[in-house]
Amino acid sequence: MATKQQFQSFSDLLTESDRPVLVDFYANWCGPCKMMAGVLEQVNEQLKQQLKIVKIDTERYPDLAKQHRIHALPTLVLFKAGQPVDRIEGVLPADQLVQRLQPHLV
Repeated sequence: MATKQQFQSFSDLLTESDRPVLVDFYANWCGPCKMMAGVLEQVNEQLKQQLKIVKIDTERYPDLAKQHRIHALPTLVLFKAGQPVDRIEGVLPADQLVQRLQPHLV
């Protein structure tokens, strides 16, 4: 699924990726966020060649959450070439999430 990795800056992570990056802004205490983890595993299996999934804990990185106006959890933000191109708040089934993401992956 999403792999843990160190990065110098969030913007470098986004701009240096060769694929669009789906960022899951979550918190450990968030029930719907835990539901989304399973959904993201399914999405990753289907789209792993086209998409990179990164999880950002809003409790550990509150400045990133504030910068990207995260007010509800979970919030998924799809970045392409370092820029946000789609935003999803709440839980979606895997098939609906894949449908929503696919137009941005070509």
